[in-house]
Amino acid sequence: MQGKEQVIDSLFIRLCGILSRIMKVSELLLPHFDNEVKNTRRILEVVPEEKFAWTPHAKSMTLGRLAAHVGDLPNFLTTIIQTDTVELTSAAWKPFSPATRAELLAGFEERAKEARAAIASASDEVLGKRWALTFKGQEVFAGPRRELLQTTICHQVHHRAQLTVYLRMNDVVFPGVYGPSADEMAAFK
Repeated sequence: MQGKEQVIDSLFIRLCGILSRIMKVSELLLPHFDNEVKNTRRILEVVPEEKFAWTPHAKSMTLGRLAAHVGDLPNFLTTIIQTDTVELTSAAWKPFSPATRAELLAGFEERAKEARAAIASASDEVLGKRWALTFKGQEVFAGPRRELLQTTICHQVHHRAQLTVYLRMNDVVFPGVYGPSADEMAAFK
């Protein structure tokens, strides 16, 4: 018997197959991507560079590293489309390390623009092909590109939410993403 997640994945794959006869996969992905880029930009715009070194816990990323990861994730979308595999321990894989909020935003904008162009121009055939991420030769993330792109967009949302917790812990006012933030709720009283 299949687990609930496997059933949902199977239904999602079938739905994508049905919709792909009507629309290209890229046409299905781009509205979601565009919305999350807009939301991510709004959060990155308030990241305080004077707090880049702050961390909530010894095992956590610093605020600056987390913001850079969020800003770099569109590059991962481009990489999934343009390569067959990535080995994280490779000398060619360098993390994005902005020193200022301006560098963070400029890097994010550049990566988002490149990712959008890569998604828009990718054929359904390319997006149906397998891609893999490895670490020390072991596969850690793999599957059809169309699914990995959606997962990576969700990965960005996850880390953006984590970033808003970091911002809240530093008393940084930030905008809402899917509705008003606690900072904006006063307008509704």
